[in-house]
Amino acid sequence: MKLLLVAALLGGAFLAMDAQAAGDPEAGKGKIAACAACHGTDGKATAPIYPNLAGQNVAYLENALKAYRAGERGGGMSMMMTPQAQALSDEDIADIAAYYGSLTP
Repeated sequence: MKLLLVAALLGGAFLAMDAQAAGDPEAGKGKIAACAACHGTDGKATAPIYPNLAGQNVAYLENALKAYRAGERGGGMSMMMTPQAQALSDEDIADIAAYYGSLTP
């Protein structure tokens, strides 16, 4: 019984570490061409209608992009964001989020 409990706890710990795997900001910098048109290469929006992404919470950015990709986020700019996000892999999203999150607001 104790062995089963220990195995479950260790398995959960390994899953948690995998779920928190950080993206690579340097790789993200090379993946923001489409993003930069509205959010800027420095994470500062090119027009007041777009949000600044510099220094934004990385988990928030990842969750938002995944929600756009899945079609779960509506309103506002979803008609623009959903097709952009659908072209991104989980790794792309993690890298882009890490890049914008690493910038100074």
